[in-house]
Amino acid sequence: MKKRYGVLLLLVSLAIITFLDRISISVAAPRIQEELNIPPDRWGWVLGAFLLAYGLFEVPTGAMGDRWGARGVLMRIVLWWSAFTALTGVARTFPVMLVTRFLFGAGEAGAYPNIAGALGHWFPAGERARAQGFIWAASRFGGALAPLIVVPLQASIGWRAAFGVLGVLGAIWAICWYAWYQDGPADRALAVHVPVDWRELLSHRQLWLIIAMYFFQAFGSWFYFGWFPVYLMKGAGFSEREMGLFTALPFLMGAAGNLAGGFLSDVLVGKLGLKTGRRLMGCAGLLGEGVLLASMTLTHNHAAIVALSSIGFGIADLMLPTAWAVCLDIGGHRSGAVTGIMNTAGQAGGFVCSIMFGYLVKATNNYQQPVWIVAGMVLLAAVLFSRIDASRPLEERV
Repeated sequence: MKKRYGVLLLLVSLAIITFLDRISISVAAPRIQEELNIPPDRWGWVLGAFLLAYGLFEVPTGAMGDRWGARGVLMRIVLWWSAFTALTGVARTFPVMLVTRFLFGAGEAGAYPNIAGALGHWFPAGERARAQGFIWAASRFGGALAPLIVVPLQASIGWRAAFGVLGVLGAIWAICWYAWYQDGPADRALAVHVPVDWRELLSHRQLWLIIAMYFFQAFGSWFYFGWFPVYLMKGAGFSEREMGLFTALPFLMGAAGNLAGGFLSDVLVGKLGLKTGRRLMGCAGLLGEGVLLASMTLTHNHAAIVALSSIGFGIADLMLPTAWAVCLDIGGHRSGAVTGIMNTAGQAGGFVCSIMFGYLVKATNNYQQPVWIVAGMVLLAAVLFSRIDASRPLEERV
């Protein structure tokens, strides 16, 4: 069906915009911290405010998509977060920045569960990990674009105006989406969206394994999303220009990792079944990331840091489309709620990581030691992924 590839293209473009907007705050962090006089421990709260709000609103907004469809819900999400992306450039004090980033997170919450729900309507089970691979590859491409766009923009028009430009881009997408998208293929357009029985849903062991795994893996992701540009400049001695270039490389590798991971996950499922196929890809990605993150802290060579961080993020993202495909595998008609719960756990892990990292840097005046803790959490996530069984839908008791 040709239209489903049009749906995928629209969702891919959205994934690019989400991470372009999300990573821009980290790229601009050195300038913002200097202008607003925000030390590392308080900067951790600026990063954490987004994650706290995102986590609080992720599940209810994901469930809204299950009940009412992704068309209107995604339009509201994108308009809201685009407004607060633009308003980030207006903040002139730490409290205002904190509130603005909290409201930004509240707006963006539910984006990826609703993307997953739209994919679940338009793509069959055998193509879902590949479709998720394109989505997450696009998100990483957006992350790679952030330093390449924001660094030149803030050099020419300032970091404040740069956030205004990014906000306009999201608003344009929302208008195009609402004008074109349907909530399902022609034969499913009138599909019934049913409310979620939360007590029953949360009684499943498989779901709690997914929650724990995604909480701990998020330490690695949010190190890259929140602290990596600052780490390069203040922990590894990169210049702002070098940071702008080399921050992009892990995200480009992540894009490749997502494409490869989505394809290989579906191939492994075809050969080995859902249980083994999903487990192999998830565990391999997390193990590789944990080892390479730890290795990165053991060298001061700039080329080695760039190589280890880039390859580590690329390997980590072999896992990502697999994890989201697992939610579709086991979630059925509740996949929006399941992905929302999983992603909420990820935001909680990212929140803890962001706050912890800032306080540890302030206490030790060292950017290496916090990365060791991040690497340990990622390795724990690999152990948890080895216990998840995607062949058991939530309708079954385990």
